[in-house]
Amino acid sequence: MKNKKKGGSAPKGPKGAKKSKTYSLNEDSFFSTESKKRRKIDRDEIESDSDDDYGVVGSDSEGGGEEAEEAEAIEETADEKRKRIAQEYLEKVRGLARREKEDEEDDSDEEGEKEGERDSLVAKILQQQQLEDSGRVRRAIASRVQKPESTEEFRISVKHRQSVTAVALSEDDFKGFSASKDGTILHWDVDSGKSEKYLWPRDEVLKSHGVKDPQGRATKHSKHVLALAVSSDGRYLASGGLDRHIHLWDTRTREHIQAFPGHRGPVSCLTFRQGASELFSGSYDRTVKIWNVEDRAYIDTLFGHQGEVLSIDCLRKERVLSVGHDRSMQLFKVPEASRLVFRAPASSLECCCFISNDDFLSGSDDGSVELWSMVRKKPVCIVKNAHPYLAARKNVEQKDGDRIPNGHIENGDHTSQSYDCSSTYSWISSVTVCRGSDLAASGAGNGSVRLWAVESESKAMKPLHDLPLVGFVNSLAFAKSGGFLVAGVGKEPRLGRWGHISSARNGIAIHPLKLSSDDTDNF
Repeated sequence: MKNKKKGGSAPKGPKGAKKSKTYSLNEDSFFSTESKKRRKIDRDEIESDSDDDYGVVGSDSEGGGEEAEEAEAIEETADEKRKRIAQEYLEKVRGLARREKEDEEDDSDEEGEKEGERDSLVAKILQQQQLEDSGRVRRAIASRVQKPESTEEFRISVKHRQSVTAVALSEDDFKGFSASKDGTILHWDVDSGKSEKYLWPRDEVLKSHGVKDPQGRATKHSKHVLALAVSSDGRYLASGGLDRHIHLWDTRTREHIQAFPGHRGPVSCLTFRQGASELFSGSYDRTVKIWNVEDRAYIDTLFGHQGEVLSIDCLRKERVLSVGHDRSMQLFKVPEASRLVFRAPASSLECCCFISNDDFLSGSDDGSVELWSMVRKKPVCIVKNAHPYLAARKNVEQKDGDRIPNGHIENGDHTSQSYDCSSTYSWISSVTVCRGSDLAASGAGNGSVRLWAVESESKAMKPLHDLPLVGFVNSLAFAKSGGFLVAGVGKEPRLGRWGHISSARNGIAIHPLKLSSDDTDNF
């Protein structure tokens, strides 16, 4: 009986195998173009079926419909999302190259030659952008910035009731974001200036999103905003302030979606890692924390500062640059769990930003702007009195002989009548760099924003132009193309009320920058 049973079951095996061979080559895992996640689901379904179900799987009646419905229900995987984004970006670059070639080409060109030239231009653009993102090449923009005419000046495009504390631009430079001391967060169009307000939800909604009860003597949550940051994909806007929370907003709906507690002091600065969902926050509690906005999760805390963290910045690498009231600037290498400490000569650093992966820029409360290199623990170049207090009313020019052997540069003369470098109005409150270029800008409360050329070979900074602007320049942002500069200005400094300029206007000021045509430019 056992032999007969074995003999009877023998034909069934080949029969089942024969049924499984009815699958086409498209369903074979070797020839399949589907993701690993979908292939795994299909294998699990086949292995879990009984012998009696082989006919149903191989049939074309209802099995195909179920598989089609299940395939539609499967969400997009990470690999598929990266592929889709890469294809969309490639089409965008091809469109840019096509428009450039249409402006240059003659009607007599052959169609094949046009297509080949466009492909070569696309490859050139992609290669150049990769070199710029890696920090190995900088665009030569500073030498092309033309001197502004008397009619060209900052124009207030967006108004705020109180001093603006932070500004941020979207990746395409079409949209801008700003925040002020009264808790107002605005989303505005760069060209038209039309703005839309973010509305804070009720306390019950905030608690459901993760907000904790106020700590210390505070009886209610403060809406005072000190920092803003927008993600590279433009989906998320992060804000931080006196309530010790990081608030996450959806830029498409302008709705509050999450709050990250954890800091024990006011959140003073925020930055997103370029091209990623990692968010870095600096606080008065002397720490820098890492968050993942996609997973709505806390990742890690970086320690090292002995004073309040005032400013942070990040590029594509997992490296965070921060300055604090401990007179130090620190570069955190997150994957290596290490840090580099850079000491300021004799002042407290107020702001910082990356120029490239190896060069940094900072501003101090004594009116100095410092250029740093990762291979040296001290500044490679210091521009003292970068924003003289009387610069708006007195013509102070850079003299060729004002460079002293240790690399310091002195602006103007040294009489007490010319400037007051210890004044609050000459403190460097903000610095920024046009991404991947040699063009930088700094702001203070002396009545102007100064443009700089960062020379990579000589490791020096050359002043370009002064752009008049009354008020405390608390935040700056360049357009990626270098076509304009955005400044967040107010009557009071960003982190306090120790100064007041009654003639200033609270709002967002935009200054257009004219660039001369240059055939050697990367784009």
